[in-house]
Amino acid sequence: MKKRLNFAGVLKSIHHYVVFFLLMAFITTCCMMLFIQTMTHTMGITLTEENIAIAAKLTFGNVLLLSFIATVIDIVRRKITVSRPVKKITDAAQQMMQGDFSVRISPVYKMDGEDGFNKIIDCFNKMAEELSGTETLRTDFIANVSHELKTPLAVMQNYATMLQAPELSREKRVEYAKAITDASRRLADLISNILKLNKLENQQILLSITTYDLGEQLCECLLGFEDVWEKKNLEIETEIEDGIYIKTDQDMMTLVWNNLFSNAIKFTENDGKISLRLTTTEDTAIVQVSDTGCGISREVGAHMFDKFYQGDTSHATQGNGLGLALVKRIIDITGSDIFVESEVGKGTTFTVKIRRTGGGEI
Repeated sequence: MKKRLNFAGVLKSIHHYVVFFLLMAFITTCCMMLFIQTMTHTMGITLTEENIAIAAKLTFGNVLLLSFIATVIDIVRRKITVSRPVKKITDAAQQMMQGDFSVRISPVYKMDGEDGFNKIIDCFNKMAEELSGTETLRTDFIANVSHELKTPLAVMQNYATMLQAPELSREKRVEYAKAITDASRRLADLISNILKLNKLENQQILLSITTYDLGEQLCECLLGFEDVWEKKNLEIETEIEDGIYIKTDQDMMTLVWNNLFSNAIKFTENDGKISLRLTTTEDTAIVQVSDTGCGISREVGAHMFDKFYQGDTSHATQGNGLGLALVKRIIDITGSDIFVESEVGKGTTFTVKIRRTGGGEI
């Protein structure tokens, strides 16, 4: 393969030499003919055949030499300005094809002042950086999915094994069966959320824009958690303006409110307080969901919308870290905004702002 490449390089050099020779021969011949004709007419000099033959030989030799020099200069120029940058780019591309996304290309020397290759290199480095980040997310996603799938499956397997014990009491059988049911429900929720998030990120869900009463939707979603907040003896405080209508996808926003209410209840201790507030400005509906829970640190807040991220691992069995990722994606595609205010040990407030004139479209 290397010999073939060297042979091709030799042929390419010969081709360049021939091109330079023909070009210089043509230019030199034209100049010589013009020079001889001018000398003959203006100075009356008559050149003999012998003189012309000697001049032609010297000219031919000069053309050969100048063509060789021009070819060498052109080869060196191409080597520096073309071959080296192309080799650097192709070598880096081959590394990326093999899965190494950490490769970066340094800028090349610009002999002629043009910046074309450096623009390509800059785009290549940005692409490599994006692919590196995507690969990291893919690896983390697979690892997190594997872990999240493994945990409920292990619970189901362990309790199913214990259910096979013949001397097991009826109360224990009911307890173990409930544990299996809870684990299977958690597994189903995980898979459902993964599918929803995947469809949202790949823009496979078209928004169904309708106009509806936001206050009524919020109340319905909050009442869906009545059994949970009563079990924890939570105080529920609501301040909802009447007659606030918005134009967006109702089903998507239901997912948002359910996740925010679920998180607020999950991270609020017994006898705590959950607040829901709905107000409006001239063109914006503002929803605030507050709790008196454990709060969120600055470090956790920076990652709360990442997939599978769970800042409080003590509540890991109550979720899968996809809820807020779903919320953020829905908020983005509906053209809304979400803000978080939190203080560790005092609670958290999520604020969602929705344009009343209409939601976004994918």
